[in-house]
Amino acid sequence: MATLNQKHDFPGKLIIVEGIDGSGKSTQLLLLQRWLQAQGLKVFFTEWNSSPLVKKASKAGKRKGILTPTTFSLLHATDFADRLAQKIIPPLKAGMVVLADRYAFTAFARDAARGVDRRWVRRVYNFSVRPDLAFYFRVPIDVSLKRLMVGRTQLKYYEAGMDLHLSTDPVESFRLFQSRVLKEYDRMVKEYSLIVIDARESISVMQRRVRMMVQKALGIQSAPED
Repeated sequence: MATLNQKHDFPGKLIIVEGIDGSGKSTQLLLLQRWLQAQGLKVFFTEWNSSPLVKKASKAGKRKGILTPTTFSLLHATDFADRLAQKIIPPLKAGMVVLADRYAFTAFARDAARGVDRRWVRRVYNFSVRPDLAFYFRVPIDVSLKRLMVGRTQLKYYEAGMDLHLSTDPVESFRLFQSRVLKEYDRMVKEYSLIVIDARESISVMQRRVRMMVQKALGIQSAPED
């Protein structure tokens, strides 16, 4: 069976996006999904932390504040395993293009930023299917914060890393925690061949770059226009 370090042999293709909150990755994936469907391709979308098996336990743990970094990590790994088995591998076997908003690399970045051993987390997720394309939308902390605070009054507790007690100020805590996450992502660029996209660029410029690479990987003949 293929693992995260081996190329899979399913007839479908797996394309994933990664990046810290506010990087614009979800918007880019949605635009890519619409474009691929317009090309007549069968597309399946899946997102992080979406398994109904784990969501209830995760919410309860967050609400009660009883999740240690390791427990948090294992809950997400369980969620991911169910998501992989139910929502990623079946459409890949069916020859579909699977688009994943966050993948195992999210766990590698966030868990390590919370102090969990990097090698241990990688071993936990070694059952993962290796993506055919993995985009990393790199964005500075200040840009990320500015985007997130549009229309918001406050940052989410775990998004800001408040559970780590880095600062009592949510904004400062976000800066400190997400800076750690950014460093972990940067570590993975070479290790997992992540394709870096400058997330400071305009939506249209980023989307064109993404489409050009997807077009080549999937053998799409039409030009990657808007």
